[in-house]
Parts: sequence; C-alpha cells; structure tokens
Amino acid sequence: MRSYPQNSANAAGRLLALAMVIDGNLAPAELRTLSATHLLDEIDIDVDTFQGLIGDLCEDMLESAGGQRNVELEPDTLDTLLAEIADPLLRRKLLGAMSKIADADGVLTDAEATLLAHAAAAWSGDKLPAAA
Repeated sequence: MRSYPQNSANAAGRLLALAMVIDGNLAPAELRTLSATHLLDEIDIDVDTFQGLIGDLCEDMLESAGGQRNVELEPDTLDTLLAEIADPLLRRKLLGAMSKIADADGVLTDAEATLLAHAAAAWSGDKLPAAA
C-alpha cells in the first residue's frame, strides 16, 4: 500500500475512496453523497485526482490480495492508513463523510461497518481545540 504524508489531501482522499470501494461496489449514490459533503473541495482534491486515488487504491488492494477472490484489508494495514490522519478536526470530517458514503446506497455491509468501527476506535479520544 502506498504511503502519503500525514494529514495530506491524498491520505484523506484515499480514506474516502476506501469507504466507497470496501464493499466491492462503487455505487453512484456514494459518489453523489461525497459530492454533497463538499469535503473534496475542503481538502483541495479535484475530481480527476480523486479518480486517480480510487484507481491507485484498487491497484494496491489487488496487489495485496495475492490472487485471492475477495480483497480484505488486514487490521494492521487499516491502522496504517488511518494513522496518516492525525488532525482531530479532519478525522471528524472524514468519519462523518465516510459514514454518509457507507449509508448512501441504503445498505451497510459488514466491510463498511468494520471500516467505520475501526476508524472510530482508532480516532477515539480526539479533542478539538477550544474555540477562541
């Protein structure tokens, strides 16, 4: 799996892409939901770059599958991807968007639920800075 700089647009975008493809089906409703969150604009990723991130993610996942029929991320790999986001506010925005994406097609799969639970557990205890 590729690595990206901490809190980078690519690291954040990859997690959004993962929320879309982790169930093995990229649904149009998920793309519409992501668009409605405006999170790509906030993290400064255009549509072409995001499509490239989806392609790179799928390529990396297939390489790690080692010819298996089903592609599943190991918990350690997921921990590594989640650790690339350290900013508490960005984590909250991503978790909210990932949840909306997972729910967009009306079906929360086991893979989506596992991703969301893993992210929530990994990022729990984050405190936002006090408002000025």
